Amino acid sequence: MEFTFPHGFLWGTATAAHQVEGGNYYNDNWVIEHIPGTPYADVSGDACDHYHRYRDDIRLLADLGFTMYRFSLEWARIEPEEGEFSFAELEHYRRVLLACHEHGITPLVTFHHFTSPRWLAAAGGWESAETPAKFARYCGRAMAHLGDLIPVACTMNEVNIGPLVSAIINPPLRAERQLAWYQAAARQVGSDATTFTPFLYADDERGREVILEAHRQATQAIKAVAPGCKVGLTLAMQDIQAGPGGEEMAARMRHQLIDVYLEAVHSDDFIGVQTYSRQRFGPDGPLGSEEGVELTQMGYEFWPQALEATVRYASEKTNIPVLVTENGLSTTDDTRRVAYIEQALRGIAACLQDGIEVLGYTYWSAMDNFEWSSGYLPTFGLIAVDRKTQERILKPSAYHLGQIARTNGF
Repeated sequence: MEFTFPHGFLWGTATAAHQVEGGNYYNDNWVIEHIPGTPYADVSGDACDHYHRYRDDIRLLADLGFTMYRFSLEWARIEPEEGEFSFAELEHYRRVLLACHEHGITPLVTFHHFTSPRWLAAAGGWESAETPAKFARYCGRAMAHLGDLIPVACTMNEVNIGPLVSAIINPPLRAERQLAWYQAAARQVGSDATTFTPFLYADDERGREVILEAHRQATQAIKAVAPGCKVGLTLAMQDIQAGPGGEEMAARMRHQLIDVYLEAVHSDDFIGVQTYSRQRFGPDGPLGSEEGVELTQMGYEFWPQALEATVRYASEKTNIPVLVTENGLSTTDDTRRVAYIEQALRGIAACLQDGIEVLGYTYWSAMDNFEWSSGYLPTFGLIAVDRKTQERILKPSAYHLGQIARTNGF
């Protein structure tokens, strides 16, 4: 065998509750999807009906050879109104966790993956000084019910996603708070556009302060219930590169979008790295794709070598173990997905050979799902989902990555 990964290396794939469960109408994203003038191409609707089909889906992942499944709890299901916790929903997630353990799969649980209860967003959301305590209360309550089954946890997904997206688009995301659809969404939940703050639309500085404090308090709440649970957060990490004359701008963007977050996680058990491509900067800001470089369905560059660069960077800056919590490709050509995975994993192998502690690799995503404002058009999944029948259809890439997982190497 050309390369063998360390014993116990975790081979995973991932989903997020709102993108696959269906029917998450208690959260802020459901409101935004259904507002006239919404920027969303589709409504999530039934999504992949994973809420009901989770047992078959987990069995399918185990049969393929995966040893880890990253999924998220839906806060709005567990606490649909402030202070009102649903025993039935906690029991549902307990059954999901038990299904993982029954199939020999390590569950990696994310407590917040972009969506929040309507009541939280309406009351200031991710700019409110009260949100960290509310988030920690939810995490503590969930852990009290589920903690004996959760060995690894992420408090939040891509804590820097709002600033990152805003840095590479014009106008930035937060500017949408001035638009009619956003104001209508705020009114729908009994709030106003200055107060209503979903995760992605928080002010860069104020949002960062609230989010990182929420992570700290949530970590304490999780550890108070299950001290042995490994806890971290996940960061959206592009390989930030300088184009001609862009060295200063690239360095500034690297600091604002990545470094300030990495500096806050030195006491965590791991850092979750989520990488898909690179982003080049010129002296005046972000540059478009380089001529001749293949593009994905999402419009960014086919650049699997970005993963090696970001893993090395995260390890150097934090000196804690790295867990690849997302990496993948949106394409209709599955042969390109196979090529992307191969190149990305060879980068991880190089990191391991150099002594960097990488705990595992998680492909995004397990199945074609609801990709937020892009709707159901982008296809990241190893498994296709028939939108009419919900039939699961395995792609060659699923077997390919599953074979690597079973043999633990190339």
